[in-house]
Amino acid sequence: MTPADPKQGSCYGCGATVPVSSGPTHRYIGASPGCWEIYGRVLARDYGPLGMPPEHRLIVDAYAAQHPGRDSPQSVRSVALHLIALHLVLEKGTSPARATAALRHHAKRRDFTWLTPPEDPGSVTVVDLYVEAGRERYAELCFAWAASVWRSWSGHHAVIRAWAAGRES
Repeated sequence: MTPADPKQGSCYGCGATVPVSSGPTHRYIGASPGCWEIYGRVLARDYGPLGMPPEHRLIVDAYAAQHPGRDSPQSVRSVALHLIALHLVLEKGTSPARATAALRHHAKRRDFTWLTPPEDPGSVTVVDLYVEAGRERYAELCFAWAASVWRSWSGHHAVIRAWAAGRES
């Protein structure tokens, strides 16, 4: 995929070069139709041939945090929960399964606030994961993508850590 290709464009969420598409998008995740389609293909691979790898939690969290959308109740909640999960897995060493369980608790909260998205959404995107076929490299890329997205939100880490600890920001 090259930016000069008229059939390619940039995702307005992550900046990745993706196919131009008039397909569907998510109602509050801020991804272009082409990027949303690639994400769907990655999820299909996760649910199918890869048999739900442990890194699946990171894929969902990295994608949602990298495509925060606009300030709305759904987006605020989505971004907060996915960033909490990234914090738990990447900084606290929580297993993806335990992070999912923790999110069930945090999902009941109503004190999340909108976090201004970073100007740079991170250097790794769903496209990087999509083009990688090997299982070992796939797992590495999942963690690299999650870490890249987590770093991009560094200006809000104190707030996210407080939320993860059950405190208001």
